[in-house]
Amino acid sequence: MIEPITADIHQRLLALLDAELARYRVIEHEAVGKCEAVSEIRGTALGQGAKALVCKVKGNGMNQHVLAILPADRQADLGKLAQLIGGVKASLASPAEVDALTACVFGAIPPFSFHHALRLVADPLLFERFDEIAFNAGSLDKSVILNTQDYLRIAKPELVAARRRFHCFFASAAR
Repeated sequence: MIEPITADIHQRLLALLDAELARYRVIEHEAVGKCEAVSEIRGTALGQGAKALVCKVKGNGMNQHVLAILPADRQADLGKLAQLIGGVKASLASPAEVDALTACVFGAIPPFSFHHALRLVADPLLFERFDEIAFNAGSLDKSVILNTQDYLRIAKPELVAARRRFHCFFASAAR
């Protein structure tokens, strides 16, 4: 059983960013469930969004929960993720595991791990294209737009390229 984290993640995140003198701003907005809609509300590009997925990686003696961060305009390649960090297979964690490890609902998880059992990995593409990243900050109605270099300095994620492009039916049909 996972020891649950209990904290106001939004406040904990802001306290961390302030303590580390990060360059960021908070945006309060309507709670929306789609990356495209929230990026429009934030006024940011879809690819600036830091999508956070709680995964379970197993195999080769590994049984690890991983917080995988990738650009919102990409999909996770869970098989590649598992292979790149030394496992055999990966799957998304259950809602109960997500709650215990992040104290957040799906869609509100910031790209920071506050739980000792949650390994943080991030796709380098997220940091190569934009000077700032944007993410829901422990709440579906609050976002943070954070300087990319400050994020890397504070969070110190392992950089792992485990992504693939979105496959859009309409884009394919238009070709």
